[in-house]
Amino acid sequence: VQLVETGGGLVQAGGSLRLSCAASGSILSLTAMGWYRQAPGKERELVAAISSGGSTLYADSVKGRFAISRDNAKNTLYLQMHSLKPEDTAMYYCAAGTVPYTDYNVSRGGMDYWGKGTLVTVSS
Repeated sequence: VQLVETGGGLVQAGGSLRLSCAASGSILSLTAMGWYRQAPGKERELVAAISSGGSTLYADSVKGRFAISRDNAKNTLYLQMHSLKPEDTAMYYCAAGTVPYTDYNVSRGGMDYWGKGTLVTVSS
C-alpha cells in the first residue's frame, strides 16, 4: 500500500487546513490509520488515529481542534485541522497498518505503511 499526503501549506494562526491521504489500494483491511507529525528538532508524535471501526484517538494538544476521518469507498484518510497554532507547524505523515488497534500500537507508530509527508506551516 502506498500512501500520498496532500493539503499541507502555509496558514495563519487561527486558520484551517484539511490534509488528505490517498492509498493506492483498498483500506478496508487496514485496522489502523493515523496522522503523525514531526517538528524540527523534535521526535515524531501521534496526532490522531482511527480504527477500521471508527474509534479515534487524539493527542491532547489537538483535541477539540482536529478531526480524523476515513472514507473507505475513496481509500482516503483525512485530517481536518481548525484553530491552528504556530506549534502545529511540522511535517505531517500519514500511516496505516494491520496491527491491532490499541493505544500502545498507534501511539508508538507501529504502522506498516508510511507516506512521505506534507508540510504544515502556521505563522503567528
